[in-house]
Amino acid sequence: MNLHRIYFLLLITFLSACSSRQEENADKTVFRYNDASGISSLDPAFAKDQSSIWACLQLYNGLLSLDADLNIQPSIAKSWDISPDGLQYTFHLRGDVLFHESDLFEAVEYNGQNINSRYVTAEDFVFSFKRLVDAKVASPGAWVMNTVQKDESGSLTGLKALNDSTLIITLRHSFPAFASLLTMPYCAVVPKEVVKNNDSEFRRRPCGTGPFRFSYWKEGVRLIFLKNQNYFEEINGEKLPRLDAVEISFIGDKQSAFIEFLKGKLDFLSGLDASYKDELLTRSGKLQPRHEGRFKLETLPYLNTEYLGILIKHNEESQDKHPLQNPKVRQALSLGFDKSSMMKYLRNNMGTPGIYGMIPPGMPGFDSASCLAYTYDIRKAKSLLAEAGYPEGKGLKEITLSTTSTYLDLCEYIKSQWENLGVKVKIDVNQAAIHRKMVSEQKLEFFRGSWIADYPDAENYLSLFHSGNFAPGGPNYTHYRNSEFDRLYSSASGINHPEERWKIYRKMDSLVMADAPVIILYYDKVLRLVSNEIQGLENNAMNMLVLKNVRKSVSTSR
Repeated sequence: MNLHRIYFLLLITFLSACSSRQEENADKTVFRYNDASGISSLDPAFAKDQSSIWACLQLYNGLLSLDADLNIQPSIAKSWDISPDGLQYTFHLRGDVLFHESDLFEAVEYNGQNINSRYVTAEDFVFSFKRLVDAKVASPGAWVMNTVQKDESGSLTGLKALNDSTLIITLRHSFPAFASLLTMPYCAVVPKEVVKNNDSEFRRRPCGTGPFRFSYWKEGVRLIFLKNQNYFEEINGEKLPRLDAVEISFIGDKQSAFIEFLKGKLDFLSGLDASYKDELLTRSGKLQPRHEGRFKLETLPYLNTEYLGILIKHNEESQDKHPLQNPKVRQALSLGFDKSSMMKYLRNNMGTPGIYGMIPPGMPGFDSASCLAYTYDIRKAKSLLAEAGYPEGKGLKEITLSTTSTYLDLCEYIKSQWENLGVKVKIDVNQAAIHRKMVSEQKLEFFRGSWIADYPDAENYLSLFHSGNFAPGGPNYTHYRNSEFDRLYSSASGINHPEERWKIYRKMDSLVMADAPVIILYYDKVLRLVSNEIQGLENNAMNMLVLKNVRKSVSTSR
């Protein structure tokens, strides 16, 4: 055991012995969490990762939102209608939503006072959506508007503000998941006059409509949001939000952040890291007895599928040269390692073994019973290898698997398991940003990947396998192509009834799993550590951080 580990265990023991802590008055209604990754922008047009999404959820609103069960709910749109052909969406907006105060607004009366703000109108959404697809803005969320009607130049023509409170969106073709898309932070409303005044600074000087407003940001150190006193939502007559402020720290070392949580310096911690997983959890995924009662452990199926991807080649020469181009080899590898043991010993059961398809549990409409299963079966795996021409792995050249350091333990485990099949694997470890770039540019033949849902519809996962979405322009990183899959994908887009659409989704998922361009590792779980002082923080399968309903009480112990 190294000295670093000994120090960590001694520190944990000391912290566990502490039975009380002091709270400064200023912290009584401040929700404090850490972001280990860092935030690059507070502009919703760039809310492409969890860090920026969490921040933007506090600062902005869109037409629609999601509840804890991932049902679509009204937000700035109080109601909406969809035409029978699914092509036209008409949104009826609230008239009481104000932008955060700014000197760039003229005075408006609110609750008997004059404040520098402005009420949101339908034209604000037209501006925000057109800005999203503006090439000069270069938003990574421009794809959200792909189904909206456009002219030959690519300009959005399917947006119309009928009046201040009515917005009409016309699609090029029916897309049942469109309402789900509109719940994403990309689709938040922003004020034209603030953005236009200094577009380049909007990323760090944001102005939205959300329950909290921007106050202070020292990048890489601390970010503070204050309560929006003019927020439009309420519960049973009580105005939201209930907290006075949100404070975000940027401790890059996850073990250090965990210690800060144990010391009572953070109210919330999300995710499991190898540096503290055994200190926190038993092998079965239960909270270690020494921590019981000190804080709340909350888990839930997460819309995140972890997988190994194979770059599929579409010429005969490439197919002949590399064994992974043979679907029987890919199927054998998927069957040839014990995913249940992997989850128990390497992830403390914080996840579900990936024996089904790409669509994870927790997705509304998920039915694992209808999916093709890849349970651990070494005998069948060896049989498939023999059918592929590699009995006991003979004649099979070494395979290179590319990953990042975070997943090295998983890949080492899989490598050792595949040795029982006679399969030799070399593991290449890359920095995360380099790894993502190489995957997107098709420079890796075998790679670890993951897909976290952008919106709660199975189409979001199945889009990874449509031939029209080849990377780098789309999310099909494996370059998988199947004409029957593409036909079903197009068919599903014209079906508005959820159950009928799900029948097609299940067929598509089974097609992909039979061809095996991906080897599913596991379906992740949301793991949250929450202070006993926090009430009203709802968990959800997309791991959204929604703080408008949260209360914080005062206690003298953890």
